[in-house]
Amino acid sequence: MIHRLLGEWMKIAVRVKSLISCAILLLGCIASGGGGNCNAELPALSGPPVLLQMIRDDAVHAELKLTDQQRTRIRSVLREVDGPWFRSRNLESEARELEIRKLTGQLEQRLRPILDAVQQQRLLQLQFQALGTRMLLRDDVAGMLKLSKTQSESLKSTFQATDRSIVQLPRSGVEAEQSERIRQVKQLELDSVTEQLTADQERRLGDLAGPAFDFSSVRRTYPFAPELTLDGVTWIQGGPLSLADLKGKVVVVHFYAFQCINCQRNLPHYKAWWEDYADRGLVVIGLQTPETAAERRVEQVQAAAIREAIKYPVLLDLESANWKNWSNTMWPTVYLIDRQGFLRRWWQGELNWQGGDGEQQMRRTIEQLLAEQLLAE
Repeated sequence: MIHRLLGEWMKIAVRVKSLISCAILLLGCIASGGGGNCNAELPALSGPPVLLQMIRDDAVHAELKLTDQQRTRIRSVLREVDGPWFRSRNLESEARELEIRKLTGQLEQRLRPILDAVQQQRLLQLQFQALGTRMLLRDDVAGMLKLSKTQSESLKSTFQATDRSIVQLPRSGVEAEQSERIRQVKQLELDSVTEQLTADQERRLGDLAGPAFDFSSVRRTYPFAPELTLDGVTWIQGGPLSLADLKGKVVVVHFYAFQCINCQRNLPHYKAWWEDYADRGLVVIGLQTPETAAERRVEQVQAAAIREAIKYPVLLDLESANWKNWSNTMWPTVYLIDRQGFLRRWWQGELNWQGGDGEQQMRRTIEQLLAEQLLAE
């Protein structure tokens, strides 16, 4: 039983990784090499911040049978925690984990008066399922299963070995290849975990997790996108715009510097997205954040935009206010934002770095977001 049950959870975890590109390791994501896909530091042993991730998603809201009023109140709470959560991704691992624990506790406290007892219980079950085997690291689960000290230590060793193996995997820009490698490592973990539990513990674990939920329907697991800071910026063309004004639209925000060679290699992709999807409602905004003296001159930024045939809105952020507000760390970086204002995917560095398929991955996500927008209209 436990092998089947945990096997389903393992599929869920791998599926979530595939959907949102490093989502489970969201807060350990750093740029690889001189640009390209996401690399990840060794993840915190306590596992991903599943409550922060799942509580914003429509499928989870439907599973909890939330009213419209409850959804509105939850989104208001998310506005309070999402900024610190998003910024924490750049902290050192220990500080990051402390911040995640604090924000998770804050979120749990704020959700109590919003959800009834049945909804709170089901949400806890969903958290257990999303954690998969890592639910065994929770003190409450360990207590309810009556895990021995020896079992707990052995399980921690198993999870640490998995984390090391995942971090040491060769980094491929091809999403399907990376997901398959992760699946194989997680399968080894699953086999080991099932050998370490007694039959009674297996039964108790199934009871704790409740009816299986299909996490493949989950789409939103990232924070609200930070609002654009408009103070002290110069709109080179288009604008002024704010993300609040663009609610209901799918938005691409890309940070670049026109003399940056990695940025120059990405610009044709952004231009192609705008040309291919603008008539379906896609909005593209370029944020020129200066790196050199020339990039601080309005006329040179304008000339570069003309030279690159950029037709979408571009702003010059001389004080790097948006760079700081978004906790950006490198040129180029591009973010995809859905119609409700949630971040859905981002990419640091060149999209097709070293033969990767980043542009196609991002394009598929854009098409998915546009399809969601069409269904909502």
